[in-house]
Amino acid sequence: MPKIALVTDSTSYLPYAFKKENDVHVVPLSVIFENEEFKEDVDLDANTFYQKVKSSPQLPTTSQPAAGDFVAVYESLIREGYDEAIVVTLSSGVSGTSNTAQTAAEMVEGLTVHVFDSEIAALAEGFYVIEAAEMIKEGANSEAILDRLKEIRDTNGMTVYLIVDELTHLHRGGRMTGAQALIGSLLQIKPILTFTDKKIALFEKVRTKKKALARMKELFAEDAKTGAPIRAALITSEREEEAQEIARELKSAYPNVEIDTGYLGAVVGTHTGEGTIGLAWYKK
Repeated sequence: MPKIALVTDSTSYLPYAFKKENDVHVVPLSVIFENEEFKEDVDLDANTFYQKVKSSPQLPTTSQPAAGDFVAVYESLIREGYDEAIVVTLSSGVSGTSNTAQTAAEMVEGLTVHVFDSEIAALAEGFYVIEAAEMIKEGANSEAILDRLKEIRDTNGMTVYLIVDELTHLHRGGRMTGAQALIGSLLQIKPILTFTDKKIALFEKVRTKKKALARMKELFAEDAKTGAPIRAALITSEREEEAQEIARELKSAYPNVEIDTGYLGAVVGTHTGEGTIGLAWYKK
């Protein structure tokens, strides 16, 4: 039976304990503040990042890993006796990480690499790694695992909605004009973002955060009320208590839902900002 490794990039934002227990290898993306580069969750954790943003005159930029970063991981897997690697990446519509992982795979011998484009990011991306880890423990081969991941992505539907608390990052990141950001702030507009065709896109504009949260719960209820087993997570930047409260509410309302909380790190946080809160889920 081939020995299968799991690799992902840092934007899957998986819990440290899970990564350690399942020997998940992480290739970090980077954020760059005024020409100084920090590898996500290696040189800069999420809390430090959000504090640094507040004191920085300019919004940082983000950078995908180099091919050599993936090659180094692949070569370490060969030394550890792995035969295959399943590599789960963030959406190819927002980053070249997936293509880089594939390019690096062609630069090594002795390891069969399967790159899986999650077409999403944050813990919604991480869910694919969790699913693969469970199947590896059950003795599944790589073909069966990849078929399952594709089923979730293409049939069951991996869903994420993000409510942006303040519009500065969307404006500074080029996703909203200055006038739109100003008017939106004055009117308390809370954009709900989602992934469409592999890219982050506006789903709806809702007046006030309270109404935006209610709308997000309404969208979730469409699937949860069916009674189907669902894996979900509240994901947030610097709003952990609020996320935990909503998670408890949903868990109480829907016994068929397995729900956790997660965070938005530096790379995704560069584009969404502090105070963003979201909900990710799929039917198990």
